[in-house]
Amino acid sequence: MQVSISLGDLVNAMRQLIAETRHELEQTIADSKAETYLSREKTMETLDISSTTLWRWAQMGYLIPLNVGGKHRYRMSDIKRIMEGDNTQKGVAV
Repeated sequence: MQVSISLGDLVNAMRQLIAETRHELEQTIADSKAETYLSREKTMETLDISSTTLWRWAQMGYLIPLNVGGKHRYRMSDIKRIMEGDNTQKGVAV
């Protein structure tokens, strides 16, 4: 069996592949920049901390919750900052 592809068809196929890959990459980047919010329980689980630590951090201004519908939610960007080792927030060191 022999398959023949013209140079023009090959170039068009590569351009299509590059365009699709670029679109998927741009979507992935946009999705990663979108802010998500975790519940109190999920935050404690993610950071492997107790409710006391979470309360203390809120009092210190280190990890401040948002009130959404009467419930505390924590920004994933703040959680990632802590996980990456940034131990300061608003000039407060932990």
